[in-house]
Amino acid sequence: MEFRQIQYFVCLYEEGSVTRAARRLNIVQPALSMQIAKLEEEIGKALFVRNPKGMEPTSEARRMYRLFLPVLGDYARAREQVLQTTSELSGQVRIGMIESLAQGVLVDALLEFSDRHPKVELSLTDGFSGTLTDAVSVGQLDAAIINKPRRSLALMTEPIAEEDLLLVTGPNFAPMPDSVPFKQLADIKLVLPSRRHGLRGILESFAEAEDVMLQPSVELDSISAILILVGRSDFGTVLPRVAVRGPLQRGEVQGYLLKAPRVSRQLICVTHPRRPLSPAALAFVSTLIKHIRAINDARMNSQPND
Repeated sequence: MEFRQIQYFVCLYEEGSVTRAARRLNIVQPALSMQIAKLEEEIGKALFVRNPKGMEPTSEARRMYRLFLPVLGDYARAREQVLQTTSELSGQVRIGMIESLAQGVLVDALLEFSDRHPKVELSLTDGFSGTLTDAVSVGQLDAAIINKPRRSLALMTEPIAEEDLLLVTGPNFAPMPDSVPFKQLADIKLVLPSRRHGLRGILESFAEAEDVMLQPSVELDSISAILILVGRSDFGTVLPRVAVRGPLQRGEVQGYLLKAPRVSRQLICVTHPRRPLSPAALAFVSTLIKHIRAINDARMNSQPND
């Protein structure tokens, strides 16, 4: 089993097409097919089944992918550090983050980082905290910034910030005091993320502790869609400050602190304990964290509906 064959296998697994995989590897299709055939012959099992949608991986292929993806990641990071002979960073960085952060800080952090380190290739994704954690565990992502879960993780965690969750309403909603008791959520027509979403889990934890029944009229996982709905209706929602920073500043929505108790979430960065971040990945994560903390610090000097 050659290292090149593993590279070809992982690429075909991710692309799901011989044509796309060969193009990504910059080789001809017969060469790719031949190496995959040799690999299948050596292990004595089929790795892919051709169907109208492309190359579908078998159960053995899925097992191999989980085993070898971290190996390729380790190789790429080691290669980057060996070749890092100047202060200019390079290589590929794969980072995940929850959608509410992507909405609020990603663009600013991306523009700053890309201007300073133009040779770094960034692959960024958003998703649910659990999905991103799994991706870091198997080596699909270098790091992820997520909501701190209630369960302990088998990953390295770095606390980033604690952030208020706000009651958010639109122009059609009657004005409220700057602070709203948490129990009052039970009387508001709410649109909230579904229970798959980390934010909903945080809210349910507070509701359980305060004996409050949260019964949203609508469940919607897209933060941007929630904000559009709230802005055009008499729905209310509960979202982190960073996700509504722009709409608050433009006066499209109003934000109110929740009290009795104060409702907040904790943000953490997760990485794999056996796969240290490359210099490029560490630099980008540091840039993201700086922007997150800057927004969090700014809240100390302003009201949520300023």
